[in-house]
Formats: sequence, C-alpha cells, structure tokens
Amino acid sequence: MSEIPTMIKLKLKALSLNSAYRGRRFTTPALKAYKEAIRYLSPILPLPDGKLQVFYRFGVSSKNSDGDNLIKCLQDALADRYGFNDKMIYKWEVEKVDVKKGEEFVEYEINKLK
Repeated sequence: MSEIPTMIKLKLKALSLNSAYRGRRFTTPALKAYKEAIRYLSPILPLPDGKLQVFYRFGVSSKNSDGDNLIKCLQDALADRYGFNDKMIYKWEVEKVDVKKGEEFVEYEINKLK
C-alpha cells in the first residue's frame, strides 16, 4: 500500500486522558463522543501493513494542556477508526501549538515506518 500523502486536519478539540476515564478504567461519555467524532470526521484511508510511524499536531487553547496526555485518546480513536493495533506504531512525532479558544484542532498522519 502507498503512503498517505497529506496531513489530515480535524477541527476538533483533543481529549485528554483526564477527561476520558473515571477511576481506573471506566470510559466517560466524553471519550465515547470523541471516538465517534473521529470516526465520523476522518476520511477512509488505506493504511500500510507492518510497522507504522505517526505525526500528531494538537492545536490547544489552554496553556495547561499536557501534550503527551492528548496522544492516547487520539491514538486509540484512530486505531478504532482505521482498524489497526496501536502496538504497530514504532515512531511518534508530536507537536503542540497554541490557538484561540474555539479554534482547537487535531492533525495526524500515519505512514509505513521508514
């Protein structure tokens, strides 16, 4: 399969782990809604087989947003959407940018590991 040629941008506020779970591992309605939004907004894409590398960019309006706290929810939602096991991700590149409230977004790119 070929690589995905362009960065995918979703106008969606990233969900932190703090908002995703209650207690030990009880998912919240916010996580369920986030996964549903990712599934609805993300295009159908063919993913390469084998080891993967990802690039995530988070547009955040809160200076308190912890970048690594945003990764897991997005990654799990993308794995559900595209039907891959996130254990196949071997390389991550992550960027966080400041945006105005109401302009939050997540971007992602998934490719075969080079």
